[in-house]
Amino acid sequence: MTDPLHAELLELAREAAARAGELLRDGRPADLAVAATKSSPIDVVTEMDIAAEKLITGLIADRRPDDGVLGEEGAASAGTSGVRWVIDPLDGTVNYLYGLPTWSVSIAAEQDGETVVGVVFAPMRGETFHAVRGGGAFATGAWDGRRRLACRPAPPLDQALVSTGFNYVTEVRAHQAEVAHRLIPLLRDIRRGGSAAVDLCDLAAGRLDGYYERGLNAWDLAAGDLIAREAGAVTGGRPGERPSRDLAVAGTPGIFEPLQRLLEDFGAWHD
Repeated sequence: MTDPLHAELLELAREAAARAGELLRDGRPADLAVAATKSSPIDVVTEMDIAAEKLITGLIADRRPDDGVLGEEGAASAGTSGVRWVIDPLDGTVNYLYGLPTWSVSIAAEQDGETVVGVVFAPMRGETFHAVRGGGAFATGAWDGRRRLACRPAPPLDQALVSTGFNYVTEVRAHQAEVAHRLIPLLRDIRRGGSAAVDLCDLAAGRLDGYYERGLNAWDLAAGDLIAREAGAVTGGRPGERPSRDLAVAGTPGIFEPLQRLLEDFGAWHD
């Protein structure tokens, strides 16, 4: 049975993600422009990122004013309830800026420091992914209704389809390209979708065998990591560590371990 608090947090996260996703999908201006930059001139924020975060944090503040918040676009408060929301209002901003469909709204709720609820809404794909800790992972889509998610059985590593992402700092991205160059001959292929949250959900849905990336923040990972784990994936960072900015790795059992070892051997976490 789902904890009543977790059920409440899930419903609020789903409502907030749906509202923000609809705002982003339906309110995207034809002349959408860059509002600011983050880590580099090509790591952008649009006016819509900011508007979506304000919508989400406003709804949470109205319903649960004592909760803490950590948002990508600057929302931060400690709260007093033991619950903290970790929000990426628009994961895949560059895709969104260019009119590409792979972007999402990612919302997670932590209780006493542990992620207990995750929701990822991908409006242009018509899919909402969600999980509650210990309760499995699910997706709801226009074409196939609600379904429970499960990772694919692990293939041999040389038949694995793995996704990754690239940092917007030039030196880091160049090193990531070197790692990918060494990794590609050992796999079926590599994909680069542009939204970490969607990649983790695709792993959960059996559309990928593995995923890795360097330089991710808590808001990039929180919801998707829980959804992937609840679908049977293994997640971590460098050997013996949790996912972090140094490295995030996820995969089906049987792919995670050899992928993690290769990334460690190739120095995927190095500056």
